[in-house]
Amino acid sequence: MMDIMEYYAPTHVYFGKGAENKAGEVLKAEGASKVLVHFGTGSVKKSGLLDRVELAIKEAGISFVELGGAVPNPRVSLVREGIELYKSEGCDFILSVGGGSVLDSAKAIGYGVYGGGDVWEFYCGKRVPEGTAPVGCILTLSATGSEMSDSSVITNDEGEPTYKRGCNNDFGRVRFSLLNPELTYTVSKYQTASGSTDIMMHTLERFFHSGHTLELTDQLSCALLREVIKWTPVALADPENYEARANLMWCGTLSHNGLMATGNSTKGDWACHQIEHELSAEYDVAHGAGLAAIWGSWARYVLDTDRERFVKLGEGVFGESDPVKTIEKFEDFFRSIDMPVDIQGLGLNFDEAACENAALGVTFQNARTIGDFKKLATEDICEIYKMASGLK
Repeated sequence: MMDIMEYYAPTHVYFGKGAENKAGEVLKAEGASKVLVHFGTGSVKKSGLLDRVELAIKEAGISFVELGGAVPNPRVSLVREGIELYKSEGCDFILSVGGGSVLDSAKAIGYGVYGGGDVWEFYCGKRVPEGTAPVGCILTLSATGSEMSDSSVITNDEGEPTYKRGCNNDFGRVRFSLLNPELTYTVSKYQTASGSTDIMMHTLERFFHSGHTLELTDQLSCALLREVIKWTPVALADPENYEARANLMWCGTLSHNGLMATGNSTKGDWACHQIEHELSAEYDVAHGAGLAAIWGSWARYVLDTDRERFVKLGEGVFGESDPVKTIEKFEDFFRSIDMPVDIQGLGLNFDEAACENAALGVTFQNARTIGDFKKLATEDICEIYKMASGLK
């Protein structure tokens, strides 16, 4: 057990119907005078959300400038554009309107504005953020948990190969999050399922760690996983079911804001995320789908590290004491919501060479190991890729 348990969640959350209409009021309270409104590739415009938000900003007497174009696996090239736009327009606040990718991009812009220099240095570990331009968000997708987390992940699309890297820092926790579950009604079935998988994985990554934890934290983790498993099929069958969308949105927020790691000896394993990042960076697959494709193979590979941990997970989520059957039940759930459980399901055909190259990418060409539940070197990761590719 850690000598001191640390939990920090400074974001002001406004949750419920019409939360986005508070944008002007909240920005005014934050002292904003000119806002960089950052969004994606058009859905917030088509839905009318962007117009409503910008009207609320205008009515609060605040000016704004737009930056659209954020895509899944957000690109550093757009981040650089945003940094220059923020500076040239004299902005003093960033408002993300969209899903987690838009928010990750907004956080990166905030780091770059405050820190100067090359923003990618914060993501490749050459520099640590010492501050940020203030960021707030209006969320339209339940998945990444960026609305309360310290995390931002972006992709370097400027050069070969393409790299996807994360920056975890408390300055990355946004000032406020406006969360209206109704804004997720139009999310496609595939993205809803992918988002739910991502939510589950944020809790599973924390559940599997070395050392000790609090019993309450384990119980909270299992309860959150049960709720995602319960409500995802409801949201898929009835996209405008408010109760389902609200529960999934709140699960997404709590899964990644640090609560599910309180009392843990470490911050969790995170190997599956690192292994998946190579897939989404190189092949632009949906992050949640990539995680579903990898998790079962990772779980089988590390199972004997601590079988009792898998027993506890299975009993808490499914009432299942057999750890192998627990892994199978998670995969059965992924299949039931049309998520892949192997790399072929992503539409990719990996041979041994592809597995080896991807594993080297994960370890930065043998420069690091990953994981906490079980330390994984290049050869371990290669075996997991082979298992997920049907080569083992």
